[in-house]
Amino acid sequence: QVQLVESGGGLVQPGESLRLSCTASGSIFRINAMGWYRQAPGKDRELVASVTTGGSPNYADSVKGRFTISMDNAKNTVYVQMNSLKPEDTAIYYCNANVQRAWYDTYNTYWGQGTQVTVSS
Repeated sequence: QVQLVESGGGLVQPGESLRLSCTASGSIFRINAMGWYRQAPGKDRELVASVTTGGSPNYADSVKGRFTISMDNAKNTVYVQMNSLKPEDTAIYYCNANVQRAWYDTYNTYWGQGTQVTVSS
């Protein structure tokens, strides 16, 4: 009943930028938090950045100073601006949202399908 759709991935050269977006739709009463994870070849999925509604963002050490996460509650959308991209950033990026579907309901976590980011010369 809740779907997350990512967009904005692609192929860029080192030092360039990308902006990913993710929009949640369906049965949504309130979104508590949204974030981005990534999974590189041969590695576990890791948190990139996350932000709670009304709170401050947090980032993985590897992306601090380069990535910026933001959330538009009115649009149920989360963005991540990725600057100064490095080959090490190459991964599939997954959107995550913690959603309350009704006032009486608990929060549940939902995932997008993933979008490929490739940083290469």
